[in-house]
Amino acid sequence: MKSPQVWHWRYAAFASLTLFLACLVAISFGPIHLPFFGAMKTLLGLPGGLAGQERTVLLDLRLPRILLAALVGAALSSSGAVYQSVFRNPLADPYLLGAASGAGLGATLALTLHPNTALTPLFAFIGGVVAVLASFFISGKFFAEPATLLLSGIAIGSFFTAIQTYVLQRHSASLRPVYSWILGELTVANWEILRWSSFYILLAIAILIFVSRKLDGLMLSDEEAFSLGINPARLRIIAIGAATLATATAVAAAGLIGFVGIVVPHLVRGLTRRVTNRSILTIAISGAAFLILADFGARTILSPAEVPIGIITAFIGAPFFLIVLRRRRVGG
Repeated sequence: MKSPQVWHWRYAAFASLTLFLACLVAISFGPIHLPFFGAMKTLLGLPGGLAGQERTVLLDLRLPRILLAALVGAALSSSGAVYQSVFRNPLADPYLLGAASGAGLGATLALTLHPNTALTPLFAFIGGVVAVLASFFISGKFFAEPATLLLSGIAIGSFFTAIQTYVLQRHSASLRPVYSWILGELTVANWEILRWSSFYILLAIAILIFVSRKLDGLMLSDEEAFSLGINPARLRIIAIGAATLATATAVAAAGLIGFVGIVVPHLVRGLTRRVTNRSILTIAISGAAFLILADFGARTILSPAEVPIGIITAFIGAPFFLIVLRRRRVGG
């Protein structure tokens, strides 16, 4: 009988191979086709690589976009898996505590006050964090029960969305850039965004992987978790804090991209037939591959025009969500 650790790394290796192949496809194909071997030589610094416009497309446009898609996909999928454990709800997603509405309000304020400003990611990040902190505050105590936090997040999300709607009505000229951001915007990817977002996302995922073994205890009652030597309230705060940091950074860097946090964890757990948080690394890698492929579809389906990546993930995720919901009801 094989150990859980061997099982874990086997699937992590398969997910890594999928991610590698997704990167190869995304690098070579698009509105401008890049010779595969020329692109590889350029990335490896070997002679005979791309030159001129093709080199610029690879290094300044396509590569940072692929890397940002990988980071955002990893952040949203791992955060979704953690939220599902913390709230003991298989339909939970990274935006559950109001991070999406808070980030949306922050981005809306940035785009209405200073159109086309570089402050949009900062405002979105602050808005997402403030919304989650407000959910904790409204819940009455910092170490609140999951059900109380969930209701607080719904209330805060509705409140922030109402404010965002009011701001948009007062500044109708900003509707298009705001909705473009809401539907996901990997087109803005560059090395500067990649630098600051990679630090926070990789830090958050590292924390989640570090506590992943204990996170399985949150799927039990608090009394059972205590009997296993786990402090559920403290662990819940660490998990939600790291997941919120990853989610807020992902949203600030690429806009609101839905369903990744629901689809990927269920897909990995369905394929492996294991409901465990020890697979967070595998889920993160799979989420990176998933969003790279979704972005590849977004920029090639109607080439040379682009489809917002949020539409691609919703087209895949909405039916998947309904299937999970139906199986949950049948199973219940």
